[in-house]
Amino acid sequence: MRKLEENIFKIIMIACTLIVSSTLFMIVYTIFSKGLGSLNWDMVSKIPEGGFYIGKGGGILNAIIGSLYISIGATILGLVISIPIVIYINIYAKKNSMLTTITRLSYDILFGIPSIVYGAFGFTIMVYMGLKTSLLAGIITVTLLIIPILVRTMDEVVRVVPEDMKNSVYSLGGTRYETAKIVLRQSIPGIITAILLSFGRAIGDAACVLFTAGFTDSIPTSLDQPAATLPLSIFFQLSSPIQEVQNRAYASAVVLTIIVLIVSITAKTASKNLSKNKI
Repeated sequence: MRKLEENIFKIIMIACTLIVSSTLFMIVYTIFSKGLGSLNWDMVSKIPEGGFYIGKGGGILNAIIGSLYISIGATILGLVISIPIVIYINIYAKKNSMLTTITRLSYDILFGIPSIVYGAFGFTIMVYMGLKTSLLAGIITVTLLIIPILVRTMDEVVRVVPEDMKNSVYSLGGTRYETAKIVLRQSIPGIITAILLSFGRAIGDAACVLFTAGFTDSIPTSLDQPAATLPLSIFFQLSSPIQEVQNRAYASAVVLTIIVLIVSITAKTASKNLSKNKI
């Protein structure tokens, strides 16, 4: 009976793995098969010319730069806010206290809120503060979106650091600050994973920047200027009835996929190298 149950669950796991893997393969295949033919140097090196979205010349350099500005800025700002939160609830606050429980529950709830809600909230803040659609507004809104990802991912990583290690630091006369530094060094691979997840969410989201970052055919040179993003550029191109423009949308998706792939490989390599240097 136990052998039968084991075989059944094994078959289910293999089937689920095949379904997920085949779905991922079909998505990537569709994007690359439809987009590679329209991908050229002009696409990635030029900003849109007049009538780009109705089939005329130009490229998506504005959207590439805008996406990188927003996602990198939001990830850095999110880290600056998230790391102190994670350190406090794991090192300074009492274990299993009401505060840590409420904090984790709050971020679990925030984690599940749709990005369009963050966009609407960011837009409300902009109206209240008298701001216009801009790179800064996009960064702030995306930061709010990815903070729950950063906090909960890093929190789970820090929590698996052995208690014996923390107690060893305390027994040697170490302060909580020194303990926090050691715990963070032990958690570097997990922190890099959290950064990767948040960056991927930031660069691939369209809903929360629709109302806040705006869209422009030029590259922003200051924080108060609107910024284009790749997801919105893809959406606008797919909305065109012209087949050539739709193919460009798939080419833009190829660029977005390659950026995420480069970030993933870089993060994995850095995580592997840094793991060798942990204490």
